[in-house]
Amino acid sequence: MKKLLILVLSSVLMFTSYSISATNEEMFKKIDLFGEVLEKIKEEYVDEINQAEVMDSAINGVLQSLDPYSAYMSPELFNSMQTDTKGEFGGLGIEISMEAGLVKVISPIDDTPAEKAGIKAGDYIIKINGTQVQGKTLLEAVKLMRGKVGSEIELTIRRKKVKKALNFKLKREIIEVKSVDHKIIQGKNEIGYVRLKSFNENTDKQFFKIIEDMEKKTYPKGYILDVRNNPGGLLSQVINITDFFLKSGEMIVSTKGRRVSETRKFFSRKIDGINGKPVIVLINNGSASASEILAGALKDHKRAILLGENSFGKGSVQSIIPLKNGGGMRLTISKYYLPSGKSISEVGVSPDIIVEESEDEFKINTDKDNQLEYAVNLFQS
Repeated sequence: MKKLLILVLSSVLMFTSYSISATNEEMFKKIDLFGEVLEKIKEEYVDEINQAEVMDSAINGVLQSLDPYSAYMSPELFNSMQTDTKGEFGGLGIEISMEAGLVKVISPIDDTPAEKAGIKAGDYIIKINGTQVQGKTLLEAVKLMRGKVGSEIELTIRRKKVKKALNFKLKREIIEVKSVDHKIIQGKNEIGYVRLKSFNENTDKQFFKIIEDMEKKTYPKGYILDVRNNPGGLLSQVINITDFFLKSGEMIVSTKGRRVSETRKFFSRKIDGINGKPVIVLINNGSASASEILAGALKDHKRAILLGENSFGKGSVQSIIPLKNGGGMRLTISKYYLPSGKSISEVGVSPDIIVEESEDEFKINTDKDNQLEYAVNLFQS
């Protein structure tokens, strides 16, 4: 019996060793092939090439073949991208992603050149100042859209249900990201309206202060949480805000990755901060990432009614990893899962009540906002 066990273990080890060796051999063959292709390009391509740029493109191609959010950043791009997290930068005010080699608008940020010009979530940017965008990386597209404050830029857009390409002329501005807005909606029943534009540092503190003031001064019947065109932000912030509406011990979200450290579950630790008052959450195609966590968790626990349109479907976590050359890479390290176990990725969160944007001059939180009007009528009925 012992001899048989030793023989089986030896066979397994030999097979495993062979498999690893075969895999490594195949990988080295691919590396040799890449070197051969690069050499042929250098010798025979019609134009002279910049080998460093070709190598950068090859590295980025590897990362972008994984998913739309993983990408390589050259040292120059890596340094310029650091401004994204500072809360203020020069640009147009849009969050973008890649889809099938095209630059897709996740959402325009409120009160920015992009939003004022009429760019919408789901638009595809096909040209920047006449330059074709297809074939460029996401970060290269971002770099093209940035420039001197006050300088002009032209975007050519493709929009669903619109046959012709649309051209927009915009002026670059300093973009200040203000994450929370609010008001009391008067009527038969007073309603607390809170618009969460992003989940940045201190969004939760602003949110809690607003709710506390509303509860003390007006004591609304219920609340409308508006996360339309909210591209997401910090996981810690959305967990704190979602926690506010749930009972202690209810799951908010889980993340799963290859590393044990990236596989986690987050539960609510407090009691419902508004004692079960009704909540309506407004979502649209521009509600992404952290916004989808909030909407999905409240829907799964039947704590809120979701109204509007299907959300974007960005259910993954990216880490920025510095590299030895001074550049970096953005790599997807885990995915979000709702309390029901469903993944948000590529699917998004569906509303309980579908209300599409009205075609004519629709604008969030104005008298042209038919989705908000619908939500208010639900409270007043």
